[in-house]
Amino acid sequence: MSTRTFRITVRGVFDGLSADQRTELLDRAAEHDVLRAAFTPEGHLSYDLTARSAFTFRFLDSGEEEEDILEASERAEEAAKVWLTERGYGYKNLRSQAEDLSQAPLGKRQRRAAAQKNL
Repeated sequence: MSTRTFRITVRGVFDGLSADQRTELLDRAAEHDVLRAAFTPEGHLSYDLTARSAFTFRFLDSGEEEEDILEASERAEEAAKVWLTERGYGYKNLRSQAEDLSQAPLGKRQRRAAAQKNL
């Protein structure tokens, strides 16, 4: 059985941030910039508080079966909640979206590489 790779995106909105919390997040904004966003096992947080109070966590997980994506989504949401709660950041409207990369269509370069392998 092959391992499936899942990309899970957890989105939400910061809620009820104090002035100190907002300042702390703004001070660390460079390391959480969307241009540095990546799917990682531990999760990567990105936000732009100067534009809006929304945030996105990106998680990378895996499983054996197609159904494992549901558990991966639950783990990702729980990890996001823990990260926010440990730091005292309020949040709302938490939701997740998951993608099984084994089901994703091949891009142009991937199709070309696969065709060359079959020659």
